[in-house]
Amino acid sequence: MKESPRPMEPPTPDGRAESSARARQMELTKPPGSLGFLEELACWFAARLRNPIPDMPSCEIFVFAADHGVAARGVSAFPSAVTAQMVGNFAAGGAAINVLASLGDCRIEVVDVGVAGDPVLPASVRKERVRAGSRDLLVEAAMSEAELTAALSVGERCARDAIQRGARLLIAGDMGIANTTAAACLICAFTGASPEQVVGRGTGVDDAGLARKKKVVADALARVGALSADEQGHAAWRTLAHLGGLEIAAMAGFYIEAARNAVPVLLDGYISGAAALAAVRLEPSALRWMLASHRSAEAGHSLALSALGLKPVLDLGLRLGEGSGAAVTLPIIRAALALHRDMATFAQAGVAGAGPPA
Repeated sequence: MKESPRPMEPPTPDGRAESSARARQMELTKPPGSLGFLEELACWFAARLRNPIPDMPSCEIFVFAADHGVAARGVSAFPSAVTAQMVGNFAAGGAAINVLASLGDCRIEVVDVGVAGDPVLPASVRKERVRAGSRDLLVEAAMSEAELTAALSVGERCARDAIQRGARLLIAGDMGIANTTAAACLICAFTGASPEQVVGRGTGVDDAGLARKKKVVADALARVGALSADEQGHAAWRTLAHLGGLEIAAMAGFYIEAARNAVPVLLDGYISGAAALAAVRLEPSALRWMLASHRSAEAGHSLALSALGLKPVLDLGLRLGEGSGAAVTLPIIRAALALHRDMATFAQAGVAGAGPPA
């Protein structure tokens, strides 16, 4: 197995810009800390956009779509054909992510990384199909080494293209029937959590479906063998190849390439969390460019966020995927940056600032 994607010289956020932003927060006409996490958001972006008073960055959204062989095990409430149908819906502008992207004035691109069968997809869909769906991870590796390399490269190319167009904030969404099963396998493998802790209902399986799903995940993990939570390099590569999916691998490559170019990414929910764990195991420095948009209602996402050490901006009980939770967070980020930029300082407003502690 290949060890990891190509090495990178890790870029780092701008500490001086962050320090200047924190100093400005103390000068704005408000009690220090009174805007809560909005203040942290402004300073986080100041460091990553290398500007003490940043504007809202241009954002692009990519929805990576692929099918999963493990869907044949009855782990989803919907048939695999829905993946291609939803790709058509994305292309037609009818999905939740389309509505949210329009609100955020974000360019959106739908990417076929591995939709099963031979569907006729709209011309606007980016054709990057590695294979027609992953293999059944219960009995064999979901992807070969060459397929994993190709799927990671799809995400890398998409990130580079967006950055070349001027995007300075990137979102990866997902579409793939049964991908919560693959994500559960990855979260278990990378965190050491049990299927009981991680496996949820996904698209809404009933009790019998949930029991099947938990057994599939447990048996797949047993087939691959236990891996410690902090293993990287070869072990992470092997884990992603055996237990992941084509769209999840593309998302991991997307995150790694964004980090190589010092561009922040806004993580989405459960599938995004699994892809982020894979990306960080393959390239640990990618973590410093990740911001968690929300906490998914899907079981196990909190464990993924905890393993990454990330605090989500929102907790709204969302579990749709597609990049929807990340897109919902964009107005919050815009508000944080506008407050940081446009509020008057005490000196500008002629208002007395906070005195020394009594």
